[in-house]
Amino acid sequence: MNHPFAVIGHAARDIAALESELRTGLEHFWQAAAAILDGGPIQLTPPDQATFSLSRNFFSTLFLYSYYRIGVPPERRTLYAAVNQCLRGMVTGCDNLLDDEYKITLETDLPPKAHRFRSVLDIMVADRVLFALVTTHCRNHDLPVALALQASAASLQALTQSGAQEAAEEGGIEGRLEPDVVLQKIHHFKTGVLFQSTWAIPALFEDTTTPEALAAQEALYQIGIGCQILDDLVDLFVDVRERRHNYVASVLVHREPPALWRQVQAELATAQTPDRFYAAWPEFASRMQAEAMASLENGLRMLFFDKHQGLVRPAALFIADRIGVALK
Repeated sequence: MNHPFAVIGHAARDIAALESELRTGLEHFWQAAAAILDGGPIQLTPPDQATFSLSRNFFSTLFLYSYYRIGVPPERRTLYAAVNQCLRGMVTGCDNLLDDEYKITLETDLPPKAHRFRSVLDIMVADRVLFALVTTHCRNHDLPVALALQASAASLQALTQSGAQEAAEEGGIEGRLEPDVVLQKIHHFKTGVLFQSTWAIPALFEDTTTPEALAAQEALYQIGIGCQILDDLVDLFVDVRERRHNYVASVLVHREPPALWRQVQAELATAQTPDRFYAAWPEFASRMQAEAMASLENGLRMLFFDKHQGLVRPAALFIADRIGVALK
């Protein structure tokens, strides 16, 4: 599926400018990563062109748009795009370790099967690149280098809000919380606040308390919650098996007829995905999808300028497709 930004006409110039800034920011990240690894036993593989594509960096583009939305100058937008790639490396590396998998953020000459250490390396490199990028920015603009230390601490504090919630579920949960509690106390930190973490470092250089900036941050929060509900639809069986919080599971337990939850439990032993369950209960699946898409589209609507409102539905469908929920 092509990225939805390709469908616009009159706003093509705006998106092309953001695409250029994104690419420059990503290039800065890769250059800094290569410099950090240079001379050591591990070599960085140069990124291919797909690494810089909007479709592969769609959420990074939304974060970049949020800075554009409030008038952050292009040079600092580029810096934040590079910083966000660092945050992405840290988050993905942690997720890889927790889920015992490997989604690539850095390609190196390490053995492909060394996925645990590759994740550790991703985290270590991303952390050092972040500090190097912000330090260089401060030096080039006669700002106190102490700001780089503040940036490092701010990024950690922002990410560990989500991380602490993940840690609380590692041993499994004892029961299913009410759906509203899952949204307000679990997914609030797991994804809503995580999407807002991309403003932790800009807050050191920008006024992030204006009505426009607060609205952009709230937009990202709503997008994050919508994404998490879609994730919960896809991961229903995995989360139930592993005794993790899942909004869809909580809705089934607390708001739906017992027959639906009984079928979930009956299929857990044999089915890897909940597709058959959703096919048997299409009205329930449709309602859950609609709730997720409402949050997603509300956030996108808040984020985009009026001239870009035509992007809302295509962007929401693109995100749903990437998560694994097929919609029309």
